[in-house]
Amino acid sequence: MDRLKIFNPLVVATLIVPTIIAILYFGIFAEDIYISESRIVVRKPDQAPSFGFEFALDQTGFGSGNEGNDAVIAYLQSRQAIVQGNTDGLIKAAYTRDDTFWFDRFGWLGGKSDEQFYRYFENKLEVTEGATTQVLTITVSAFDPVEAQEINARLVKQAEELVNSLSGRAQSDLIAIAEGEVEEAADEARQAAVELARFRDTSGIVDPAQQSEVGLQMISKLQDELIAAQTRLRQLKTYTPEASQIPFLETQVSQLRAEIEQARGELTGGRASLSSAIAKFQELEVNAKFAEAQLAATRASLQEARAEARRKQAYLELISAPSLPDYPMEPRRVRSIIATVLLGLLAWGVLSMLAIGVREHRD
Repeated sequence: MDRLKIFNPLVVATLIVPTIIAILYFGIFAEDIYISESRIVVRKPDQAPSFGFEFALDQTGFGSGNEGNDAVIAYLQSRQAIVQGNTDGLIKAAYTRDDTFWFDRFGWLGGKSDEQFYRYFENKLEVTEGATTQVLTITVSAFDPVEAQEINARLVKQAEELVNSLSGRAQSDLIAIAEGEVEEAADEARQAAVELARFRDTSGIVDPAQQSEVGLQMISKLQDELIAAQTRLRQLKTYTPEASQIPFLETQVSQLRAEIEQARGELTGGRASLSSAIAKFQELEVNAKFAEAQLAATRASLQEARAEARRKQAYLELISAPSLPDYPMEPRRVRSIIATVLLGLLAWGVLSMLAIGVREHRD
């Protein structure tokens, strides 16, 4: 009897009082919690479902994985998602209504800042990725089924806008870089063509190689005439030294030699010579051809970039729309009460054994 009196306060504190509180709270006061669930996945046109060896690589970190899913998870679990979804105050109002039991309502301890609400809402939102698939499951808990569905729908819409924004930005950056390279190559090709045209205008030479060939042909023709004149002159000096044609032929030979020297000088002598013009012309022509080839290559790269951008365009696919719960999933009232009783019994047993040990040690 004495032992029962000794342990009565312990029984009350560890078992009776917690059980009464659990019965009152879970049986009467605790708010019904409705859970809305949706399923989404981020895909690309060229992305096939991961399975087998590819899936194993993804799980070990050596595969490509699904970066889109990671971005969506990080976003939905961020403050930015709550801020964007709560522009009209709907999300915060769903958890601060006056008809909600004060213990379940946000701000019952007095703190109502955005940071505190973010911490509170973290327990109302869950985003998980499937173990064998890349499907994201979004669950939102609220005290009203319609509000739970609406909040879930907003988060899905915001996630879709995020994916579209990231995908569009990546596409525009990829194409912008390729277009910039095309513009740069076009400027270089244009400048090379202008320099080549300017050289032709200032030098009066359209094609130095062709004009050089004409000059060589002219020198060859003059040399043939010189040989013929020299041969005729030698014949006259040998057989008819008094011939009146000898002075004319001597003058002709002298003029032919002078013309040949002048033609050779135009081809090979000094900076204004045709050979110097050929070197400069070839340099400008090589630059122009290289610039044109570079422009063609950058244009081909631009086409590839546009095709790659189309292939890499990510989109959010809604597998299961946010559900409208028709009954509360939580709290699990009976199980919670039973769990409280079991924990109370466990606490009572442990504390009883400690109390008995202390008492015997004193005795």
